[in-house]
Amino acid sequence: MQTAKRKWIVATCLCAILMLGVAHAQQVDHYTPGSLLEQAKPLQEKAETSTGSASETLQKYGVDFTMLSFRSKDGLPELHEKFADIFVVVDGSATLLSGGELANPTTIGPGEMHGTAILHATTTALAKGDIVHIPANTPHQLIIPKDSTFTYFVVKVKEKD
Repeated sequence: MQTAKRKWIVATCLCAILMLGVAHAQQVDHYTPGSLLEQAKPLQEKAETSTGSASETLQKYGVDFTMLSFRSKDGLPELHEKFADIFVVVDGSATLLSGGELANPTTIGPGEMHGTAILHATTTALAKGDIVHIPANTPHQLIIPKDSTFTYFVVKVKEKD
């Protein structure tokens, strides 16, 4: 009995030590508006030489990941079947079209669609500091004012399997 009890105590202590190690291994990611704007400078350069849009993944987690995005031109109407988008506006302004129905949907990848327009969309003005949640399977599009830019932090969260 003593040996079994000792083994149980050792196993319990090892599990506790491993759990503490995992807890300490977790990383907290902190971004300031200034650090995001600095990090967006290469995205702005990339967008100027391409489609007017550029983004990069910042971190990947279990069922979500973060991105930084920059736009100087309108986005395409799009829909993510399994992922919600949470936008935090870092700088600039835009108009978000959302809801309704994606016109002429085309699959561009697994669970990802583009369209030619959004029919019966709701219009939302977005400005610096705003936060918006776009549920999975919801058509959406960003419209950028002429000669303006829009920088936003994105959290993509898997909502559906």
